[in-house]
Amino acid sequence: MANHHQVKAKKKLGQHFLTDESIAKDIADSLSLEGYQHVLEIGPGMGVLTKYLLKKPIKTHVIEIDSESVDYLKANYLNLADRIYEKDFLKFDLTEIFNDDPFAIIGNFPYNISTQIVFKTIDMRDQIPEFSGMFQKEVAQRICSKEGSKVYGILSVLTQAFYNAEYLFTVPPHVFNPPPKVDSGVLRLKRKDNFTLSCDEQLFFRVVKTAFQQRRKTLRNSLKTFNLSDNLKANVIFDKRPEQLSVESFLELTLLIENDQT
Repeated sequence: MANHHQVKAKKKLGQHFLTDESIAKDIADSLSLEGYQHVLEIGPGMGVLTKYLLKKPIKTHVIEIDSESVDYLKANYLNLADRIYEKDFLKFDLTEIFNDDPFAIIGNFPYNISTQIVFKTIDMRDQIPEFSGMFQKEVAQRICSKEGSKVYGILSVLTQAFYNAEYLFTVPPHVFNPPPKVDSGVLRLKRKDNFTLSCDEQLFFRVVKTAFQQRRKTLRNSLKTFNLSDNLKANVIFDKRPEQLSVESFLELTLLIENDQT
């Protein structure tokens, strides 16, 4: 018999259960389903989004750290039972589920780990062509923002180096239980056709992170630790502050530094 006992949201897990069916359907519908046969939902809770994914011509898997939610899902979604993983998404080796197969990621993400979910996705970009999900609105806006914006930063540049980021819609607090204190935002990431960097990847990550750690300073000052030659420092790009540089400009900057160090 199905277990209809409601799962209690746990503050320490950052849980806010979505209660609006039409929003859940819109999130599920945001995936194109192109280029993969599997989708992984992170933090499904009581399955409000899961049930719409299960209607699609794709194999749905869910990963959930909360044992109470796992018990609920096993009782109420019998056709999902062997694809419910009681694991910590950030620590779990996803190749145990998917081997080398591509898969999409979706979810109403726990706020306290949402940026880490994006960084793990970037690390696994070879296998993740598409990603849709709900974040705190300001985090979703930051991921999708362009140069010149006050919220443009490390997360924006590193995500958009590999993915086209699109802010889809805003979700108000009252459609959650318990309601969060802020608005939420849903975004979609689609991997670029060419997501191979034109420069050294580790150096690119270091340049971006170092530049934004002192975002009010010009690059000439913030990137001093790279021991750049005077000749390179004379380049006008170093007169700029990091939020003035597009993703492409950061790639060009990294290439300049790479060539300067060889």
